[in-house]
Amino acid sequence: MLCGSWRSRGRQPEEPLVPAQVATSVGHPSPPASQDASTKRPGLRALKKMGLSEDEDVRAMLRGSRLCKIRSRTWQKERLYRLQEDGMSVWFQRRIPRAPSQHIFFVQHIDAIREGHQSEGLRHFGGAFEPARCLTIAFKGRRKNLDLVAPTAEEAQRWVRGLAKLRARLEAMSQRERLDQYPPRDTHTWIHSYLHRADSNQDSQMSFKEIKNLLRMVNVDMNDMYAYRLFKECDHSKNERLEGPEIEEFLRRLLKRPELEEIFHRYSGEDRVLSAPELLEFLEDQGEREATLAHAQQLIHTYELNEKAKQHELMTLDGFMMYLLSPEGAALDPAHTRVFQDMDQPLAHYFISSSHNTYLTDSQIGGPSSTEAYIRAFAQGCRCVELDCWEGPGGEPVIYHGHTLTSKILFRDVIQTVREHAFTVSPYPVILSLENHCGLEQQAAMARHLHTILGDMLVTQTLDSQNPEELPSPERLKGRILVKGKKSEDGRILSDREEEDEEEDEEEGVGAIEQRRRAKQISPELSALAVYCCATRLRTLRPAPVPPQPRHVSSLSERQAKKLSREAGNSFVRHNARHLTRVYPLGLRMNSANYSPQEMWNSGCQLVALNFQTPGYEMDLNAGRFLVNGQCGYVLKPACLRQPNTTFDPECPGPPRTTLTVQVLTAQQLPKLNAEKPNSIVDPLVRIEIHGVPADCARKETNYVLNNGFNPRWGQTLQFQLRVPELALVRFVVEDYDVTSPNDFVGQFTLPLSSLKQGYRHIHLLSKDGASLSPATLFVHISTLGSAGASLCPTPSRVDGVMEDQPLQPPAEPARLWSQLGAGDCLHPS
Repeated sequence: MLCGSWRSRGRQPEEPLVPAQVATSVGHPSPPASQDASTKRPGLRALKKMGLSEDEDVRAMLRGSRLCKIRSRTWQKERLYRLQEDGMSVWFQRRIPRAPSQHIFFVQHIDAIREGHQSEGLRHFGGAFEPARCLTIAFKGRRKNLDLVAPTAEEAQRWVRGLAKLRARLEAMSQRERLDQYPPRDTHTWIHSYLHRADSNQDSQMSFKEIKNLLRMVNVDMNDMYAYRLFKECDHSKNERLEGPEIEEFLRRLLKRPELEEIFHRYSGEDRVLSAPELLEFLEDQGEREATLAHAQQLIHTYELNEKAKQHELMTLDGFMMYLLSPEGAALDPAHTRVFQDMDQPLAHYFISSSHNTYLTDSQIGGPSSTEAYIRAFAQGCRCVELDCWEGPGGEPVIYHGHTLTSKILFRDVIQTVREHAFTVSPYPVILSLENHCGLEQQAAMARHLHTILGDMLVTQTLDSQNPEELPSPERLKGRILVKGKKSEDGRILSDREEEDEEEDEEEGVGAIEQRRRAKQISPELSALAVYCCATRLRTLRPAPVPPQPRHVSSLSERQAKKLSREAGNSFVRHNARHLTRVYPLGLRMNSANYSPQEMWNSGCQLVALNFQTPGYEMDLNAGRFLVNGQCGYVLKPACLRQPNTTFDPECPGPPRTTLTVQVLTAQQLPKLNAEKPNSIVDPLVRIEIHGVPADCARKETNYVLNNGFNPRWGQTLQFQLRVPELALVRFVVEDYDVTSPNDFVGQFTLPLSSLKQGYRHIHLLSKDGASLSPATLFVHISTLGSAGASLCPTPSRVDGVMEDQPLQPPAEPARLWSQLGAGDCLHPS
């Protein structure tokens, strides 16, 4: 029981416990853990649900460990690290105490756990420690790695194993959307800590003032009159205090989802349970392609929490909520989360996730270079990385942003990193885009490192002797690495040196001129490695007597690519149907800012290179484009961009042929932007953006809801007319409205329109860095109609390698829901 566990827990001010399910919540003190008590305290309910409360590794993490944090050769400090009772966050000690949220990290934000000297930091600074005692925690987004050394090898292994188990359990839980996250009849583990903090005198009773503090902590500023009315309705003892079951009732009412209850009751009828045929009716109205009675029965067995109901093939409201909050009930088509496209077409037929200045972790003027940046790019599905190669000391080429203050890393270290990490996320080919500024001697050293380190991974000759000029497919190149670089042919050098217009040239000094002279030479050893990606300039799009070979790859600045797209639209599209084109940011972007990749994709450019280290809407679009097809880094271009004689021109796409209608219904548990200020409440609004051909680009937004980030309601409809839906990306954005300054970003989610499912769907929001903001969601209703009035199913089928839409009936109109609930209300009494 929630209140019982709350009452039994004490306080110790030096260690904050932050609930893992509220991504930016305010911390709360936690008692010290001991081996004897660790499995007895009701606070460990979350770990018990994971089946880990008796696990020896987890118990050791609950007790805590003094681990040495490594930053440099001179900065090596011992700190206390301790797993919190929620099983989802780790508290750590700092020399100078900071805000509670600055003393924790979340298990769900961990990208990888590496043993031994498997990070750049430990390789350089951890040589004094045996590898068995070392571990690295790598995080998603821009957070730096955590390099740690344990007192013993066994203690290091306890953290490696324990964190791996917790990550695996959390991943499994996310498939059921963490079963105790929402059900109104179940206790909400994450709210325990808020009850402690709001109960100022720790008497296990809640006055109205304390209840108001609780509401502000969970990001809702409820109207005083309604809050007091709800408080009085739950105060059955009539003593102006809530205790035990009264608090349970208050929280149950607070956490209700009336919009989901109305949908459920519409299909379940008077008995308030869904039979399999009734669930099937709902699925058909949703436009589910696999809407069969057997599928409905399978969903009941997967998501229903009540065993008795499950035995009778019935779904209760709790099971219905679990289904709608699961990946199967999300806006992204689950079928598109795995590789589902034809991977046997030439490389030029795919959009390929590409990085610019991959080695940088910050700006291109003075930021550090690191092999970790390559690891992070590969972890995000990147398949084309850049290596800016310059002369280094001792005959060893280095990688950095030339003529700047960025730090340098060895070419051979980067190639070793490529070998170890290129295929951890995706098996499909990686392209190494070499920007070569080295002389002949160090070019030969580069070729030698590529051969000796990569071995059989490296493509050194054509795969098809019958058609040596044709580009192979990603499927045929699985596990292989291609080199994009200059090639010497018939005594002349094909070159694409990435230079911008003359007025943008950065260096004209003697050193730069000498580097350019060297770069114009190409060693035969390095030239031989440019097999399928031979760098060349795109001089004209006019038909030539001898057409360029498909293996010729052009590199264009964003300015040049935009000019070609606007002035030679169809010719540029036809060129990209057969050849690879790489686009890179202007050199004037000193802070490593990005450009919008959409305009380049509209023309069929495959290698649209972005600064992966710089978050923003541009990287959101990139992540959304490559979210599908198993996040393998390759997405098949629409047929109009693959056909050699296509007539498509992104500037003249024709009339609208698809209508997208989104009803923005509600949001749940939006994160607080200022976690340290309880009175800071979000005023959320929702904006939907369409990114596609210029005629399709649009953005519309709802009104804002005052002082409610917990469960705001809108009930507003936003509609868009689309001419080329195959290229469109849909971006859902939540912002905190501000009347005097620009709105603050809260969260977003971006995906292709072709992967957007219809019906009632939850949008699971992401942070600026792309990390999950679970449990923050939007709840929407989506309808996509073709020009003839037939609904377009976003789930494609394969017809001779071409993805085509399947017509379905439109889902039921949910307008009645809002006439009953009253759109715009903040909270509803039960």
